[in-house]
Amino acid sequence: MKLTKMSHSCVRLEKDGRVLVVDPGGFSEEDAAVGADAVLVTHEHPDHFDEGRLRTAMEANPAAEIWTLKAVADRISAAFPGRVHTVGHGDAFTAAGFDVQAHGELHAVIHPDIPRITNVGYLVEGGKLFHPGDALTVPDQPVETLMLPVMAPWNKISEVIDYVREVRPRRAYDIHDALLTDLARPIYDRQIGALGGSEHLRLAPGDAVQL
Repeated sequence: MKLTKMSHSCVRLEKDGRVLVVDPGGFSEEDAAVGADAVLVTHEHPDHFDEGRLRTAMEANPAAEIWTLKAVADRISAAFPGRVHTVGHGDAFTAAGFDVQAHGELHAVIHPDIPRITNVGYLVEGGKLFHPGDALTVPDQPVETLMLPVMAPWNKISEVIDYVREVRPRRAYDIHDALLTDLARPIYDRQIGALGGSEHLRLAPGDAVQL
């Protein structure tokens, strides 16, 4: 399985000639979802869900499908009848040939005065990769590669480190990093790498690795 990091929280996965894209939001490239056979969206915030990017991908590939939670599905399903699937915690499905399980129900707390929205993470290929969206959800099975939200209005570095410790992946790659300046990256690399207990890695947008 090939992993390509796009900007912010978007990743592309490729296997057997098929493409699965997660969270092509407004902070990601305009063509982040183009060429996808399936798209997964974790929640409705615009840095994860961009209707224009999804429409472009769906129109480019008439066979492409979307799996997401109800809040997002309600906003785009009418435009693509039968191609948008609603999922929630505990659901298992196959998207673009990838086995996927949904984990989690709520977005992390931004502030007690801000109502929490729904959020679902996606465990791909039996734990080969987990993308949590905007939550620190711990799946109920081992994770090889964790997509790690490192910088957000709802987290701090101690929580990020403790999350890596709790999930205990073989490796963790940064996502949710569009707000992280180059000046701060060495601090995060050093502290997460030294204290998380797992290999901590970072890909520039467009870089790819084999998992």
